Amino acid sequence: MLVALFLLTFLESIAGTLIQRGIYFYTHENLGFSQSQNLWVALGFGVTYIGGALGSHALSKRFGEKRVLLGCIVGLLGLHCLLALVQAPWLLVGSVFGTAIIQGIKWPVVESYVSAGRAPKQLLAILSRYNVTWATAGFVAVGITGLIVGTGIPSLFFWFPALLNVVALALTLPLPAQPLHLEPSHPERPAAGELESMRALLGSARWSMIGSYALLYVLAPLMPTLLAGLRLPVTLATPVASILDAVRVVTFGALGSLAGWHGKRTPMWLVGAALPGGFLLILLGDSLPWLILGEIIFGVAAGFAYTASLYYALVAENASVDAGGAHEGLIGLGIGLGPLSGLAGQLLVGQRLPFGEPGGVLQPFMALALTSAPIMAVCLFGSARSLVRPRGRPA
Repeated sequence: MLVALFLLTFLESIAGTLIQRGIYFYTHENLGFSQSQNLWVALGFGVTYIGGALGSHALSKRFGEKRVLLGCIVGLLGLHCLLALVQAPWLLVGSVFGTAIIQGIKWPVVESYVSAGRAPKQLLAILSRYNVTWATAGFVAVGITGLIVGTGIPSLFFWFPALLNVVALALTLPLPAQPLHLEPSHPERPAAGELESMRALLGSARWSMIGSYALLYVLAPLMPTLLAGLRLPVTLATPVASILDAVRVVTFGALGSLAGWHGKRTPMWLVGAALPGGFLLILLGDSLPWLILGEIIFGVAAGFAYTASLYYALVAENASVDAGGAHEGLIGLGIGLGPLSGLAGQLLVGQRLPFGEPGGVLQPFMALALTSAPIMAVCLFGSARSLVRPRGRPA
């Protein structure tokens, strides 16, 4: 069953990433969307994704995990076929929001199937393989976006994920009706004191993960412009943009084999500092080497925050769909906050600088750095507060 689940994860992650992140290259090249329009699309995706993720548990309890998963894949297949047949900006935006809701429902169910019935030590190894699977797919999807967009056949961008949905649908059919979980009294479930410490680490990891997704989705709609400014054609720009995803893949794999980070607070402090550092290098670095260095730093920190957040949540909540739903809901929150920050930054472009050269004005990427600063500060504070919270107080 695990092989089928990992293959399903790989295929659905490619299909999802094409729409979730590759779409901005598609709209930039084929529809002439501006930065503002791409940011609005990204904001809508994040908001609707939250609704899907938070509703996943209730839907699974009512209809069963397998039926919900089948319904999600059928829904995605229908939307991708519709977009392949009708290329209209208003339909594209509405359908992207529709896919966001379905993706938010789908992934907590997949995570529950993958992790249910695993003792904590087994779960760490399984999650490492799961994370490497979807992150590798994300790397592949971002990397091939330029090739697909560069064909000059707009419908191919949607027929390809539709084909992947068909294969994923076949892989879903043999799954059991619902995943089997460990009994709460199982001897390998963590003791009460260990769970308390784990929940503090979970709080820190979740704050960092929100920050990582918010900053990633400040960058995702703007990557075409950033890389075009470095005079890279779209066929080279998307592979460069995918370096961040490649680094996350390596990080996920390393964390699965190096369990020394588990239960430790120092790594979470380092993650909190590395996220804004890597983000600012990508956004403000004035050369390709600086941008790539930023992607590496940010990719390692984002991969660590994601792994810790999902691992601690699934252990604490016994691999329930509800744990995955909360995890995915927070991802949606980050996805929404990022574009909101980007839109606010565009309002500051051209405003007079209170420092520097007389008559100087804020340039676009400096403005984005300023409007992203509150997100970085709040998430860093939240992460630190969870780590220093006295024992006995809820995380």
